[in-house]
Amino acid sequence: MTKPDAPAAAATPTRRGRPSKKRADGSGDTRESILDAAEDLFSKHGFYGVTIREVAREAGVDTALVHYYFGAKRALFDAVFLRRAEVWNSDRVNAINRYAETAGADMTLEGLLAAFLHSPFEWAMKGGPGWKHYAALVAQTNANPMFGGEIMTRYFDPTARRLIELIRRVLPEAREQDLYWSYHNLSGALTLTLGETGRLDRLSGGLCRSGDLDTAGEYMVRFAAAGFRAVCGPGSRPE
Repeated sequence: MTKPDAPAAAATPTRRGRPSKKRADGSGDTRESILDAAEDLFSKHGFYGVTIREVAREAGVDTALVHYYFGAKRALFDAVFLRRAEVWNSDRVNAINRYAETAGADMTLEGLLAAFLHSPFEWAMKGGPGWKHYAALVAQTNANPMFGGEIMTRYFDPTARRLIELIRRVLPEAREQDLYWSYHNLSGALTLTLGETGRLDRLSGGLCRSGDLDTAGEYMVRFAAAGFRAVCGPGSRPE
């Protein structure tokens, strides 16, 4: 796999107050440090288990400075989520569009899903600790009944809809509800896998490793393609 590009910049934050001139110097680095600290803490303790004060301490800044750049905790959480979501989404949409254009009528589920899944797996493997934290945060948020659905919808639905649109070309007889249920299962498998919880290691007695993302990605392409065919393909509906 080729080395991915650098992450996109964070969204412009809500500002409160005015920092000192010394703090204002290198403000881009300060914002990134706050985002990195918040991402790490949110990924480990969840939204409700982290305070602004803890983020400030982890980032080595005053609490007031976190409020200055990001406002309330929810705005900080959203900024953390957006920063890397933009990269994932851009990479995945560009990849599946390129694949669809190149493959044309020969497009396959395996090829389409491999293009779609490449970026999140590649970033998780080669992007450094920040991307590991982000993957764990997405997995946690995707399973959160309080606000997970709203956040995943806001940041990831357009990308998911584009994938479903292209899958529909491969499986033209598929019913809408079958496509969405199939994507739902893929989304859950993807976020759980990228979370690298160690569950697989213990379940398999060490035969499989949750951190072996290269192998996990290959299995996921095959499993998801077979699943879409089983649920959406001709003759798949129960009598």
